[in-house]
Formats: sequence, C-alpha cells, structure tokens
Amino acid sequence: VQLQASGGGLVQAGGSLRLSCAASGGTFSRFAMGWFRQAPGKEREAVALIGRSGSNTYYIDSVKGRFTISRDNAKKSIYLQMNSLKSEDTAVYYCAADVNAILTDLPRQIERYDYWGQGTLVTVSS
Repeated sequence: VQLQASGGGLVQAGGSLRLSCAASGGTFSRFAMGWFRQAPGKEREAVALIGRSGSNTYYIDSVKGRFTISRDNAKKSIYLQMNSLKSEDTAVYYCAADVNAILTDLPRQIERYDYWGQGTLVTVSS
C-alpha cells in the first residue's frame, strides 16, 4: 500500500485548504484512514479519522467544527477540508491507513496504522 498526500501550502489565518490522500494497492474500502499532524517540537497527533464506510468519524477537539474528513472509496482517496485555519494548525500533515480495521474501527493510536503518506506541510500565517 502506498499513500500520496497533497494539498498543503501557505495560507493566512482564517483561510481554507483541502488536503487529499490517494492510495494505491490493497483493498481501500477495508482500511480505516486518518489524518495526523506533527508540529515542530511536538508529538504526532490524530486530527481526524474515518471508518471504512465513511459513516463514522472522529475529530480532535481543537478542529471540531472547522475540519471535515471524507473519503471516496471508488477513487481510493480521503480528504481533509480545513476551514477557519489558525496559526496553531501549522504542522506537517500525514495520512495513514489501518489495513486491519474492522467496520466500526476508529483507532486513535498511531501504532495501529500500518502505512503512512510522505506528509504535506501546512503553514498558517497570522
């Protein structure tokens, strides 16, 4: 399985970005997927997760109401729509796949994820 993340960039506070992650290999519809981020000097954290069918999602408290995760199993892709961006959202964003997830899984532990994209940098200027 390979994951390719894209869509990062420089944006002013209050602006929007849409991240995409395309998968190749494996059976995408069986994967729980997630977006994680890592800011300088901080640990990697789960930002938004989505289950296999797309019907269940999880968001870290700091992005609720601003970020939306979605998936298109036909296109083997997930997306992260980020609105009302803040300077504290500045980080490298990674997409990841848990290929052993059951239908309702939304694993938050980083070690549950088997495959990772290369990361895309999001910089929010204040």
